[in-house]
Amino acid sequence: MEKSNAPQVPATVPVMTIERFSELSGMSYSAVKGQLQLGNLPLFKVGRRRMVNVALLNAECLQAEDWS
Repeated sequence: MEKSNAPQVPATVPVMTIERFSELSGMSYSAVKGQLQLGNLPLFKVGRRRMVNVALLNAECLQAEDWS
């Protein structure tokens, strides 16, 4: 397996690129984009870039499971 040259970003960052979220979640890039378009994943725009709002996703998951 080929190693990525992308910098290693921990999963606890508030936002991450669609590419990195795809790598960490095991979902395909197109599946992540589709889930963002459907509103199933929270989106955060930074200029023209669309990022997955990991902080909001974590908060929503914790609230749904009443773990907080």
